[in-house]
Amino acid sequence: MMSKTTTALATFAALGVLAGAAQAEIRLGVSVSATGPAAFLGDPEAKTIEMLVEQLNEEGGINGEEIALTLYDDGGDPNKARTFATRLVEDDEVVAIIGGSTTGTTMSILSVAEDEGIPFISLAGAISIIDPVREFVFKTPHTDRMACEKIFTDMQAQGITRIGMISGTDGFGASMQAQCKEVAGEHGIEILADETYGPQDADMTPQLTRIRNTDGVQAVLNPGFGQGPAIVTRNVAQLGFEIPLYQSHGVASDAFIELAGADAAEGLRLPGTALLIADKLAEDDAQYEVVTSYTEAYKARYDQDVSTFGGYAHDAFALIVDAITRAGDSEDPQAIRDALEATDGLVGTTGTYSFSPEDHLGLDLSAFRMLEIKDGDWLAVD
Repeated sequence: MMSKTTTALATFAALGVLAGAAQAEIRLGVSVSATGPAAFLGDPEAKTIEMLVEQLNEEGGINGEEIALTLYDDGGDPNKARTFATRLVEDDEVVAIIGGSTTGTTMSILSVAEDEGIPFISLAGAISIIDPVREFVFKTPHTDRMACEKIFTDMQAQGITRIGMISGTDGFGASMQAQCKEVAGEHGIEILADETYGPQDADMTPQLTRIRNTDGVQAVLNPGFGQGPAIVTRNVAQLGFEIPLYQSHGVASDAFIELAGADAAEGLRLPGTALLIADKLAEDDAQYEVVTSYTEAYKARYDQDVSTFGGYAHDAFALIVDAITRAGDSEDPQAIRDALEATDGLVGTTGTYSFSPEDHLGLDLSAFRMLEIKDGDWLAVD
């Protein structure tokens, strides 16, 4: 299923800034998984971008030009994502693309973006998206490698050195599993048990039982996203594990707590963003203003709480707007790409971005907050 939304909103004439002049447009393309199995990612992403485009256009656009948004729902299908990316470039003639809710759809879009020379900001987590660096590809979420490093640093602080790992076989889970294996030794972590589960699996007790029966395991780590980690969390509770459970940033949302159950998730830790603790941020926190503004606007517009995933889209849009503003030419994808790469110190909901020719993520570990679920809510523990 495909949906297309073209947003053309308030003109400067309506704001009293221009009188009667034709309004120029900046064509922005989006392809996200607003429906399907990854809708928990793509739905808030689509809503966020639509909201921000409306807000920006009501304020007069960028340098006097409104954003004309073309948004496709790829349903989490990499083949559809490739088709829509091609359509965005060839038919809709966009100057930049935001999207790729999952690693699979991102990889389809980035191949088109690179071939056509269109700047693309991905909303997916895998490190392979930006390592090696591709000229026109950037991303806003932390990488899975960074998540592993943040988790292992916390484990070290807890005196944990030997773990069991159970990973999803989806693109995200497999990528993070590989990255965790790669960096575990650097943090003094030994993986004693290494289990996997498929996207359709509804019970992980056999794999978890094998982990529980492995001598010396001090904690369990579950790289994955979607329903799998919620099932793992419930199964861990059902099996009566008495060791810590760590999840990934791929499930950093209130919806995960609801899906897993607050009792089963109690004490679980994962790396997340400031959005999950928006109501607990100090006013002098560098992210306080942007997080508070986005949280309040989204709640007012949709009567829903924000999510980490919508935050990724928020930051991608902010980066595009900032780059176009500095590029000086809203019709030149190369100029926009160059301005993106020169981004320095842009504060988003996920962290503070500073890109370079060698780094198209622009975040470091300080952008992650180690969070723990306590009484059905998020608590910062670092």
